Amino acid sequence: MATDIEIAHKAKINLISKIAENVGIDEAAVSPHGKYIAKIGLDYLNCLPDNPNAKLVLVTAINPTPAGEGKTTTTIGLGDGLSLLGKKTMLALREPSLGPCFGTKGGATGGGYAQIMPMEDINLHFTGDFHAISSAHNLLAAMIDNHIHWGNELGIDIRRIYWRRVVDMNDRALRNIVSSLGGVNNGFPREDGFDITVASEIMAIFCLAKDIEDLTERIGNIIIGYRRDKTPVYARDLNAQGAMAVLLRNALSPNLVQTLEGTPALVHGGPFANIAHGCNSVIATRSAMKLADYVVTEAGFGADLGAEKFFDIKCRKSGLKPDAVVLVATIRALKMHGGVDKKLLGQENIAALQTGAKNLERHIQNIRKFGIEPIIAINHFITDTQGEIDALHKICREQFGLDAIFCDHWRHGGKGAIELANRVIESAESGNNKFHTLYNDNQSIEEKLETIAREIYHADGLKYDAKIKARFQEIEDLGFGKLPVCVAKTQYSFSSDPKKLGAPIGHSLEVRELRLSAGAGFIVAICGDIMTMPGLPRHPAAELIGIDEKGEVFGLF
Repeated sequence: MATDIEIAHKAKINLISKIAENVGIDEAAVSPHGKYIAKIGLDYLNCLPDNPNAKLVLVTAINPTPAGEGKTTTTIGLGDGLSLLGKKTMLALREPSLGPCFGTKGGATGGGYAQIMPMEDINLHFTGDFHAISSAHNLLAAMIDNHIHWGNELGIDIRRIYWRRVVDMNDRALRNIVSSLGGVNNGFPREDGFDITVASEIMAIFCLAKDIEDLTERIGNIIIGYRRDKTPVYARDLNAQGAMAVLLRNALSPNLVQTLEGTPALVHGGPFANIAHGCNSVIATRSAMKLADYVVTEAGFGADLGAEKFFDIKCRKSGLKPDAVVLVATIRALKMHGGVDKKLLGQENIAALQTGAKNLERHIQNIRKFGIEPIIAINHFITDTQGEIDALHKICREQFGLDAIFCDHWRHGGKGAIELANRVIESAESGNNKFHTLYNDNQSIEEKLETIAREIYHADGLKYDAKIKARFQEIEDLGFGKLPVCVAKTQYSFSSDPKKLGAPIGHSLEVRELRLSAGAGFIVAICGDIMTMPGLPRHPAAELIGIDEKGEVFGLF
């Protein structure tokens, strides 16, 4: 079987002008970036009327494992399946980060015959949106140190500067640094550090803003640090918001691409779900819902992280409501949650599948807490035995009250997801889903976080020290108590321990730090040993990536 990149190289796709025409976008609003990528003018999109019949479909998954789940692949296959059924469909997806592309996870363009194109360009730089976000973020960092160098009129306490720098690469050496060394002309030496760009508050603001005015205001609301009297210092106090918005003005227009089968996709923004809120931009999602009748989007990693944040942050902030939710799993991954070593996943093991299915059950229970009945999509692998397939059908039907829909979009594209697409249409048009958020704005920050810990992670409660307790109160006293909570934790487990697979119980959610993202409009609770700057593995994917004599990229996935 051909690899993803080999399939991509052989693909014959439409010019992006044709894709824009097919979806009804005015030619004047299309700004091509080559033959197969375009930015769509934000002013044009904002002026389009709402489509009252548009259905929003969320694709999420079980906790990820090295065995693979294929959430993005399923999202793309489902979109193509809906198109084949005659539904006017668009995808609304996140942009890939360079860090995972060169690290372990790989890109974010799907796989097999369920890909968005052009695969290499989307995975590598794309239209430069992430570079714009990095530049805007680091401009603010430079203006902070420059202000202190020239006398510190605002009285910023250099011990309490919380605005770190960012770079779109996994680089553990930059997690904690000392900056401004080299003498008087270089400023005041202080501790600093880098996060990966996708963890930047600018990324979160970018993905939640509705237009350039909203973006500028949100940037101005960023708290960069505190004075000695513990009063906050905002980005607007440095008059930074205007220049930062200028750097982001072109990036704020969403990017139009297509699937291998010609389904249009708006790919825009890309926060990670384990350290940020894990959803593509509100602008792209809303724009797609104006242009199409069915919009398929995804939320990063497992439903405990991505879907919860999609519901409790993105939907809460934007007013969006999902009409259907697809929960993706693989037999391979469920067996791994059942204790099987990755090297042995090709062997039939129904007992491990039954044990691992408890992870799937947890996610089903969680999604139901938001008033939605999930649709179970099993991303089929050739190693799945008939015995395992029959066993999983029985488990889902008898224990969960749901049918398991096996999908073969990796090999067959949209045709391999027709059954799933029909079930999505049935669910979306039934009117049976009554979406609501998990908690209300008036609960305290601690109560919101404890609700997430108990209801979503199935923890006994929270674990934190006196400093965190004081931080809860400090944020409340500053007037930000009504904000939602964004949990940063390992994606591999319901617990804070990445080694506890399956459906662990008897654990507490360990809260290590609370960060106030006043511009984005949420509070980040950093839990366990999660890092906001990932590192590369012993043998990163970068070692296998290159370009041949024909100019074609190889090794990218």
